[in-house]
Amino acid sequence: MEEKKGSLLCVLEILREYSDENNILTCEQIIQYLRLKYHLELDRRTIYRNIEMLNGYGYDISIHRENGKGYYLVDRLFEKSEVFLLCNAIYSSNFIPTNNTKELIEKILSTQSKYLRKEFNNNRYIDNHLKIENKQFFLNIEMINEAIKSKKSIKFHYMKYDKNKEMVKRRNELYEVYPYCMVYMNEKTYMVCKNVNYDNFSHYRLDRIKDIKITEKKFQLPKSIEEPYEYAKNKIYMYGGNEVKITLKCDYKILDDILDFFGKSISIRNIDENYFETDVESSEQGMIYFALQYLNFIEVVSPFELRNKIKEYIYSGLEKYK
Repeated sequence: MEEKKGSLLCVLEILREYSDENNILTCEQIIQYLRLKYHLELDRRTIYRNIEMLNGYGYDISIHRENGKGYYLVDRLFEKSEVFLLCNAIYSSNFIPTNNTKELIEKILSTQSKYLRKEFNNNRYIDNHLKIENKQFFLNIEMINEAIKSKKSIKFHYMKYDKNKEMVKRRNELYEVYPYCMVYMNEKTYMVCKNVNYDNFSHYRLDRIKDIKITEKKFQLPKSIEEPYEYAKNKIYMYGGNEVKITLKCDYKILDDILDFFGKSISIRNIDENYFETDVESSEQGMIYFALQYLNFIEVVSPFELRNKIKEYIYSGLEKYK
């Protein structure tokens, strides 16, 4: 019985590794691969029976009478388009370290035939010089998830670059926070949390966190952050601080950008053929950065205090270029 199960799995592995819709195996080729890879001698009738059993177990295997050529595994964990999308997304993601990038791509490609793996690896990709190099990144995710699940605070070192482009500690003392959730924003992954000594929410980049330790200090998850992306959508560039209602006058040229940042639920009030007005919610510091970035296309109409702060930034910048 064990021998039958073993031969069944071997046939499945041969089909997974060497067959797809463009590389259909004959029965004789399957027999040869079994002999070469597993030193297993099976006759045609056993191959037919194994493939029939695999189909019965739910594996979608195209057979000779369907395609007129032979056998190949149709059912894959990912479609070809999904594989290329996922692999390219992982390759281009700044927040996944280089070593982990290679490992993740290999895991995804292992679900496909060797021909598709070769097709992907033969493509040329530009090195992403923005890749983080924190080898603790995925460990951080595991530890933070565990702390959130057990509702315990965590301690960690938070890093920054020095003038030698080396990552160093921002301070010698450990940070201690209550972690609430993780969100992916602006091509980076953030932990949303509260400092144990303060009541406001803070955001820390996971790629800058090192040496996490889970404490025994317990906390309660607030209802205000049960939907992480509802919370994060108003945090432009993940700046902290209280949210305020802001009225913007915008050039229609950047309507796409406004909707990308604030979503389609915002109102658009037409001013003329060139401009519209809208209301958004954001932290002040995030809006200052956003308004300065789009200085030629956005005017903060209200609140008055925020408008004046932006004026001060503009005047200060002008002084530098006199």
